[in-house]
Amino acid sequence: MERESINTANAPAAIGPYSQAIRIGETVYLSGQVPLVPETMEMLDGDIEACIHQVFKNLKAVCEAAGGSLDNIVKLNVFLTDLACFDNVNKIMDAYFSKPYPARAAVGVAALPKGAEVEMDAILVL
Repeated sequence: MERESINTANAPAAIGPYSQAIRIGETVYLSGQVPLVPETMEMLDGDIEACIHQVFKNLKAVCEAAGGSLDNIVKLNVFLTDLACFDNVNKIMDAYFSKPYPARAAVGVAALPKGAEVEMDAILVL
C-alpha cells in the first residue's frame, strides 16, 4: 500500500524530519503533538489544563486533515512529565471523546520536546 503524508497548517508544523501523520489504507498514524500553538509555533504559556486542551486541538486538526475526527481514534498514547496530572487528562479527555473511548496508554517520562509537560500521539481508523 502507498503511504500518504498528512499535513495541515491548523496544527504545528513538524519540528524535525517527520510528517504530522501518515495514512496507509484506512489507518492513519498521528505523530506526537505537544502544546505548540500552530500560528506562532511557540509553546502555549499556561497551566497543564490549557496545555492538554491545546494538544487535543492539535490532534483534532490533524485528524480532520486526514478526513476523520477525534472519534476515529482507536489508540491514544499520553506522555506526561508528571503523572500527578493524570486526572487532568481524564477530565479533559472526556470533553473531546465519547463512548466507546479509544484504547489508551499513559506513560510518565523524564522529559519531552520543547520542555512540554504533555505529548500525545494516536492511531486513527477512517
